[in-house]
Amino acid sequence: MYEAPDRYKRLISARLPGGESAGIAAREAESESSPLRDVQLISRAQLAPFFAAANVVAALMMVANLWDVIPAQWLLPWAGAIALFNFAAMQIARTQSITCVGRSGHRVPYWQLVGDVAIRAFTFLCVPLYFFPHLDPGTQVIAASVMAGLGIAGLGLVVVPQCAMAWMIAFTGGVGGSLLLARHSVPFQHMLSILFTLGVSITGVMTVARWAFHQLKTNADVGSQSESASLLLQEYEQRGVGWLWQVDGDNRVTYISARMSTMLGRPASQLIGHSFPALLGGHAELGRVLLEKQPFNALEMELGTPRGTRWISMAGDPIIDTAGRFEGFRGVGSDITEIRQTQERLTHLANVDVLSGLPNRGRVRQLLGEALRGATSGNVPCAIMFLDLDGFKPVNDTFGHPKGDAVLRAVAKRLVDEVASEGTVGRMGGDEFAIVINDAQSRRKVESLADRIIQSIKEPYMIDQTEIRIGVSIGCAFGPIDGATVDDLILKADLALYQAKDAGRGVARYFSSELQSEQEDRVRLEGDLRSAIASKQFHLVFQPLINAKSQRLIGFEALIRWNHPQRGLVPPNVFIPVAEETGLMPAIGEWVIDEACRATATWPEPITVALNISPKQIIQPNLPNVVSEALARYKLAGNRLELEVTEGVFLGDNGSTLDVLKRLRALGVGIALDDFGTGYSSIGYLNKAVFHKLKIDGSFVREAGSRPENVAIIQSIVQLAKSFRMSVTAEGVETAEDFERMRDLGCDTIQGYLFGKPLAYERANQMVVGLGAKRMAG
Repeated sequence: MYEAPDRYKRLISARLPGGESAGIAAREAESESSPLRDVQLISRAQLAPFFAAANVVAALMMVANLWDVIPAQWLLPWAGAIALFNFAAMQIARTQSITCVGRSGHRVPYWQLVGDVAIRAFTFLCVPLYFFPHLDPGTQVIAASVMAGLGIAGLGLVVVPQCAMAWMIAFTGGVGGSLLLARHSVPFQHMLSILFTLGVSITGVMTVARWAFHQLKTNADVGSQSESASLLLQEYEQRGVGWLWQVDGDNRVTYISARMSTMLGRPASQLIGHSFPALLGGHAELGRVLLEKQPFNALEMELGTPRGTRWISMAGDPIIDTAGRFEGFRGVGSDITEIRQTQERLTHLANVDVLSGLPNRGRVRQLLGEALRGATSGNVPCAIMFLDLDGFKPVNDTFGHPKGDAVLRAVAKRLVDEVASEGTVGRMGGDEFAIVINDAQSRRKVESLADRIIQSIKEPYMIDQTEIRIGVSIGCAFGPIDGATVDDLILKADLALYQAKDAGRGVARYFSSELQSEQEDRVRLEGDLRSAIASKQFHLVFQPLINAKSQRLIGFEALIRWNHPQRGLVPPNVFIPVAEETGLMPAIGEWVIDEACRATATWPEPITVALNISPKQIIQPNLPNVVSEALARYKLAGNRLELEVTEGVFLGDNGSTLDVLKRLRALGVGIALDDFGTGYSSIGYLNKAVFHKLKIDGSFVREAGSRPENVAIIQSIVQLAKSFRMSVTAEGVETAEDFERMRDLGCDTIQGYLFGKPLAYERANQMVVGLGAKRMAG
């Protein structure tokens, strides 16, 4: 593998977390050998010959000055000792620069270095200072000048400031003492000259010592950081998922990681010098950003490799030298193929209805929005058809959901075959479908399609040797004629569908001005809702929640019902949207919370109650206060209440929504993510630390027995939940096989008709009482 350029290592050192590099430097400083001490020893050995030579030359000058004054038996051994000590010290310095450097070297304490200097200073000063009082004034001046001049030899010690300071102190004391002894015999001007020389020596040596020490420390720190960067670089390249690259000013490769060369299927030696964009398939966007000579990040591109098509992500920074000249680029890259595939799977799951394989409600809205924008700009009308199956509910009630789901899949196939290229078929949920038609300029063509669909859907279905017959009603609206927005157009198509239902079903109706009366009925429904709140026409029913392992009752899901005085039982999917659109949902939601807490308080502590929270209600900042007051009113512990929200609450700016959820969790209330996998299906909001449970939609459960992919999806959801320390509830369990399958897959809680339909409070209470009696008997 190629060694990365030094300046590129500095880039990696800057990009990797600073704490890691600092930690390595700290550990080095605390070890037996540090980079600074190593540099000092090496530099000391390089300056040792100069320092030894200065001592020997100064000794010879002193011998020449004192030859006629001091006996030779003193001078020659003294000069020899100086030469011997300095030669030996020079050899020791060289040896220590080899054996005492690095992690395995022995530490040389500072006192030993300073002691070496002190011995040599004493050796040199002992003879001149001993005989100084007996010298004539002229010889004293020369001797003091030589000693003062030798102070400059301290330049050979500047790499160890303590040694330089010890040397200067010794010679300052020696020269100062000698001049003090000769104050009556040495002329003042000579004394001044000697002191000036000594002062310059001190100032110069100590200044250079400070500067040299700073430079050495800087170099040592850089060396340590470079070593750390090199280690981190190797770690990144060998164990990471990314690679490193560098190009020159002409975009030719100067360095590339082995991981990248392996992906390209060519040795790194064959890639050096080649055009980087060309190696990556001539990607135009890469060439453009390199020409701009500006930093770039998260540039994704498709790359053909011997292993097949891969997706990579690139980031890079321009290399600018000290003169401001552009020298190329360096950067990092990573293989994001698996991430892209995961994103595509999640996107597919988010946009596709699992049961039918058709676009789901969210995707239908997107397609309608695109068609409406095209119709507005191109002056060619679009259309939206809403389809509601007639007679489908008895199919589920009579034959069960498995056969009902099979019918829905058969309906989806017939719709796709009939519509073909004229539009896009989607499933809105339940037994409702939609068709988006981009080109609806010919109204007769749209009407003909509706008639063909009605005829096709009413043909009998053979499901497991059982003949099933259903029909379909269709409501249609044209955009932008009937509505200029997606919501408005959907509302108009809904009104047309209501008219088709009222007309006897099995027909198609198109929005017109006459349908305004339907809107008036909607207004009346809003008024009835307001009256229902005031007169308490709502009530709750409770569907049992069963522990998967023990099969014991652990709680209920509370569901709202409305008995209208004239209309009879109004389904929640009819009045809840109206309540949300008219702003009545918070008031209804407060009643549901209060009623659920009141019912739960009458049951023993193990029993919990879950209830759905509307997306319109979850954004209300006072929701935590409402829940807190209800808990306090009925003296109910927060962990006995569970609020269920759908993924749709995160579609917009979820900052305030997340804050509300966290405040609810602070009360001890459980937060469950309902119908996971059927909506927008991003795991990003699972990491918000607010959810304690995932609920698997019943469509996954019912299909698990016949569709292996559903089992894989449920397994993935369970594993995902466990990784976030969440429990899992399986909805829609209607058979013993469904129950055993969900239990074996790791679901914690079971909900479905197998264990009970939604019950009135009295029936639910009987279940709780019966559970208590069993426990007492046990």
